[in-house]
Amino acid sequence: MSSAAEEANHKPEAPTAPAQENTSEENPLQAKADELGARGNEFFKEQNYEQAIALYTEAIETCPNERFYANRSFAHFRTESYGYALSDADKAISMKNSYTKAYYRRAAALMALGRFKKALADLEFVAKRCPSAKDAQDKYTECKKMVNKIAFEKAISVQHQEKSVEKMCRDMEFATIEDDYTGPKLENGKVTLEFMKSLLEWYKKQNKLHKNFAYRILCDMETLLKTQPSLVEIPVPDEQKFTVCGDIHGQFYDLLHIFEINGLPSPTNPYLFNGDFVDRGSFSVECIFTLFGFKLLYPNHFFLARGNHESFNMNQLYGFTGEVVSKYSQNMADMFTLVYNWLPLCHLINKKVLVMHGGLFSKDNVSLDDLRSIDRNCQPPEEGLMCELLWSDPHPLPGRVPSKRGVGIQFGPDVTEAFLKYNNLDYIIRSHEVKAEGYEVDHNGKCITVFSAPNYCDQMKNLGAFITLKGNDLTPKFTTYADSVTTSLHSADGIRLQFDVIVRLKRSVERY
Repeated sequence: MSSAAEEANHKPEAPTAPAQENTSEENPLQAKADELGARGNEFFKEQNYEQAIALYTEAIETCPNERFYANRSFAHFRTESYGYALSDADKAISMKNSYTKAYYRRAAALMALGRFKKALADLEFVAKRCPSAKDAQDKYTECKKMVNKIAFEKAISVQHQEKSVEKMCRDMEFATIEDDYTGPKLENGKVTLEFMKSLLEWYKKQNKLHKNFAYRILCDMETLLKTQPSLVEIPVPDEQKFTVCGDIHGQFYDLLHIFEINGLPSPTNPYLFNGDFVDRGSFSVECIFTLFGFKLLYPNHFFLARGNHESFNMNQLYGFTGEVVSKYSQNMADMFTLVYNWLPLCHLINKKVLVMHGGLFSKDNVSLDDLRSIDRNCQPPEEGLMCELLWSDPHPLPGRVPSKRGVGIQFGPDVTEAFLKYNNLDYIIRSHEVKAEGYEVDHNGKCITVFSAPNYCDQMKNLGAFITLKGNDLTPKFTTYADSVTTSLHSADGIRLQFDVIVRLKRSVERY
């Protein structure tokens, strides 16, 4: 058993031989594995996690050891491959069921996946084994609070779900606008182009939209989204340009940059934003009201798809709920949960290009009618078509493998080809993954990823991108851009808001 002091070490463990009488000299394979693991640790310190993972893998293949698995789990955690992190922690525990650090690694992965009850069991085990390790005790307490908080909020949500939207709308009818409010105002309760232009300028100055107008936008959005199918068909006229954007993740000034480059939305400049509008970034509220406003203004020329981050658990974990509560109220956060449930899951452009946030499916012969028939008014399940539309990722090898994220699947080029042939499609567009150039073309040009949040989380150094195509030429064209200077300045000035559990978890997991 490791000591509490050892367990509190924030670095990946230096690989050492299991407790045996054989020395490294007597076991040359162990000596080689130790050297590989040590090199992996150096790359980890330099934040070169992919190279660290490769070296830990080589060490495991040379001479398996629970410590190599625990270190690789940590490296996968840092790359947000939570499914792989969970698998490696499980493997470490199977090799040595008393290895406390592996339980902590597994709890970290489970918390990142929103599986707090399972994480709590592991953290309780760690806290009992290491009573003097403050971080272990703190994480156990924090996780327990989160379990209780989510259970309470879900109970309240279930009790009030049916009447909350209507009640909020009714309450607004009797609310007044303060005399000192000088921001944008709806005209006769409706979004106009002038309102949207005023809203963008208002948000640039980091002002807040009055709550009455914010609630009205949410109420009207739910009414509109309820009329839409799970798969929305988009006809694009022959010579008209159509733009597809990927993840925005609360990076409002980069959203403005897209409009500066490509023009504001309009009937002749339609857009599709492909999910993950919120979380991570500091200005998720500003992003979502901007997008919702344009959807209300141009319901037939501005389209929004649900991403995996338009959900209760992800918003709790990655900051959106905290931001909404800070800027408005818990009632509004609950309202967003209800509205997100009605976002369409995928879009079909000219019957030839299918656009979804995540990817394809764990079974063959999924038809477009199958997607149309999905009952989406719920929180995303952990399996099935809806889950995979929001969570799956492509990978280069044929077939299907479990997801590195722990949710959805990874699908190969043969899966893509079969799906396209079965549904008479040309290619798919999806988002969901950071790409260095802002986009990536895979599967022989049949699977395209677009990611529109440059310098993601203020640290990834990636470009953002969007795709344009024309109705009579569906060949995708890519525009890339760096992050806006404004975004970097706001982050540097300390305006960035941190509400999420995972940020604290990532910091503390390094100390344990």
